[in-house]
Amino acid sequence: MAGSTAADDTVLEAALRRDRWIVVASLAGVTVLAWLYLVVLAQAMASMGHPGGWRAFMGLMPMGRWGLLEYALGFAMWALMMVGMMVPSAAPMIMLYARVARRAQSDGPPLASTTAFAAGYLLMWGAFSLVAAAVQGVLVDLALMTETMTSASRVLAGAVFIAAGLYQWTPMKQACLAHCRSPISFLSRHWRPGPSGALRMGMEHGAYCVGCCWALMAVLFAVGIMNLTWIAAIAVFVLVEKAAPFGAWGPRVAGALLATLGVLTLTGSIAS
Repeated sequence: MAGSTAADDTVLEAALRRDRWIVVASLAGVTVLAWLYLVVLAQAMASMGHPGGWRAFMGLMPMGRWGLLEYALGFAMWALMMVGMMVPSAAPMIMLYARVARRAQSDGPPLASTTAFAAGYLLMWGAFSLVAAAVQGVLVDLALMTETMTSASRVLAGAVFIAAGLYQWTPMKQACLAHCRSPISFLSRHWRPGPSGALRMGMEHGAYCVGCCWALMAVLFAVGIMNLTWIAAIAVFVLVEKAAPFGAWGPRVAGALLATLGVLTLTGSIAS
């Protein structure tokens, strides 16, 4: 009996190692591809010497109101951006889910459930991307954002900074961040069996993540949607605030800095 148990443990550990490498490789692959897309798009836009911006890069008319194609391309851009920015910070949760699912594999194929969990998470950021693309289209139509995806209004930029900064101090931000910082607690409280349960769990975790980070993503409307420096900085900060031991103080310090930046932008002390 003891020998059988030891053999079972050996098989389980081998399966866990295999799952871990598959999950790590998959997450790294989609993240790298998303960042390659962002870099190529940003470089292509930077090399253009006319105001057509990204729509000219996509072969669209440089001026005029957004149509269905522009909104579709805008959604694709935001969705891939969210993959590049958010998958690294979600990786610990996804890997923990894969480990738990393997140990509870009577609930269904563990890798299929892990894929469903990650898909549910990304679905919520896809919903955010739909909203972000819609907002971007409205801002372009109102001439508040240029065709190169930078703010055309100091007031808009300053207001976005201030709103994002204030949100970092709200109870909603802290509640959503608490769920993101406690993957073991989340899984124990929200566990559902099988791939369908995993999809729902992923969507729930994604909803908390969107609630935690949407205001930080909105900062891109102030600094430039394809500003790779800010995109990378926000992605790193999101990863740190979910993993670092500073608790609630990190977001609050960042919130104070963003609000200060907004005031300076509104007063013209710095360029938007």
